[in-house]
Amino acid sequence: MKIIRIKENALVTIHKTLIVLILLSVSVTRAGFAAEIDSVTPRRLQLENSLPLINTIFNQRIQEGIQKANEKGDAFCDEEVLYTELRKAIFQSFTASLGLKGYALDKQLRTLLAEQSYSLSLNDSIYRDINYLEGFFLNIKELSDVVNINGHLVGLDKMGHFFAEGWKYFELTHFEKYSSGQALEWGKEQESGNFGYTTTGIFSFSDLVANFNGWRFWNKILLNENDPLKGAIANFFNRPYIRCKNQIIASIRNKKLVKAWEYNNRFDLSEYVDGAWDEGNNCNSYQDPVIEEKVTLRMKNVSSDFTCPLIDEYCLAAQKKYGDYAKHVLHPYCLTVTED
Repeated sequence: MKIIRIKENALVTIHKTLIVLILLSVSVTRAGFAAEIDSVTPRRLQLENSLPLINTIFNQRIQEGIQKANEKGDAFCDEEVLYTELRKAIFQSFTASLGLKGYALDKQLRTLLAEQSYSLSLNDSIYRDINYLEGFFLNIKELSDVVNINGHLVGLDKMGHFFAEGWKYFELTHFEKYSSGQALEWGKEQESGNFGYTTTGIFSFSDLVANFNGWRFWNKILLNENDPLKGAIANFFNRPYIRCKNQIIASIRNKKLVKAWEYNNRFDLSEYVDGAWDEGNNCNSYQDPVIEEKVTLRMKNVSSDFTCPLIDEYCLAAQKKYGDYAKHVLHPYCLTVTED
C-alpha cells in the first residue's frame, strides 16, 4: 500500500507539473515575449545615431503598405485595407494582427541595426541576480539591444511598443470608441501584467511613452483627429502621412473617377522620441523590493554615481511635452523633478 501511495503521489506531482507547463506556455504566448533592456551598463558607449536608418526602413515599409493597399482596395481608397496593409508591411508579416508583432519587429531590428546597436546578455546585465521565481520570462529570453536615437539610449523593444501597442491604443480609441484615459489604463494594465510585473518583475514607464507616441503615429496616418500633444495652430498646419487623391490619368483611362492613397508626409521618428524613452531617465518600477534592491546594487557596481533619473532636464521637458498625460507615462521620480 505504501508503494502504491508513493506512485499516486508521483503521478499527482507529474500532473501538477504538466498543468504548470501548459499555463506557462499560454502565458508566454499572451506575454508576447515582452523584452527588457539594460540602460545602465552601455551608458558610456559611443553608438552611431540610428535615426537615419530607422527612418529609411519604415518609410520604405509605409510606401510598401500604401502600394499594396492601392492594389487590393477599390477605386475610392478603402481605409480598412490601408490600415491592414500598413501593419503587414511595417511588421513584415503575412497577417495584420496574428502573431507576436512587437517582439517580431524587435528581432528584425536587432539584425538590421546590428552594426549600430549594443547587445548584452542577461548574465552580464544589471538583471543578472533576478531568479526564475522573481522574473521567469526574464530568465528564458534574451535582452533587447539598445541604440542611440538622437542622443537618447533607447531599447529596440520600444519600436515594437511604438508600432504594436501604439496600434492597439489607436484601435481602442478610433474603432472601439474607448476614451483616451481608458486606452492609457489598458497600457498600464499590460505593464502590470503580461508585459511587466507578472512576467519579468519589471514595469517600464518608457514602454508606456513608446505606446503613447505610437498612438500618435497611427493617428497621423490619416489625421482624422487632432494630435493630443499639439495646440490649435500646430494641429492646423499638421499634415497626415497619407492622403486619398484623385488619379487624373487613371480616371481618364477608365472613364470614371479613380482615387488612390499617396504618401503625403515622410515619417520621422525624431517627432516622437525624447529623453523619456530612455529608461535611465524614465525609471523602471519593480514588483518586489527584493528585485529592486538586487538591480540597484548591480547598477552601483556598474556605475557608482548612477542615479535615476540620470538627466533631470529630460524629465522636465517630458513633463511639459506630455502635460496632462504625463502622470500616465512618467515614473514618479521623473514626474516630480523640479527646476532648481
